[in-house]
Amino acid sequence: MTLTLTHYLIFSTVLFVISLGGIFANRRNVLVVLMSIELLLLAVNTNFVAFSKYLDNVDGQVFVFFILTVAAAEAAIGLAILVLLFRNKKSLEVEDLNELEG
Repeated sequence: MTLTLTHYLIFSTVLFVISLGGIFANRRNVLVVLMSIELLLLAVNTNFVAFSKYLDNVDGQVFVFFILTVAAAEAAIGLAILVLLFRNKKSLEVEDLNELEG
C-alpha cells in the first residue's frame, strides 16, 4: 500500500482538529494550550511536506524548516515565561494569569 496525497491530508486534518479541540476544550491550562498550538503547527507542516512531495517542489520543505525554527523559539520562550509565572503565581491556570502586573 502506498501513501497518497489524500492520506497525508486526512492525517493532517485529524491533527488540526485535535489541536483545535485541545485549544477550545481546555482553555484553563496554559501548558496544554501551548502544546495544542505546537500540534497545530505540526499539522500545517505535514501539509507543506505532502504538497511539496506531490508537486516535486522543494519550497514546501523550506517553509517547514522556517516554521520549525519559529516553533522551537516559541516553545523555548513560552516555557521560560511559564516557569516565571509559576514561580510568581504558583499556578498555570489561565484565570489566575489575567491580572498580570507590569
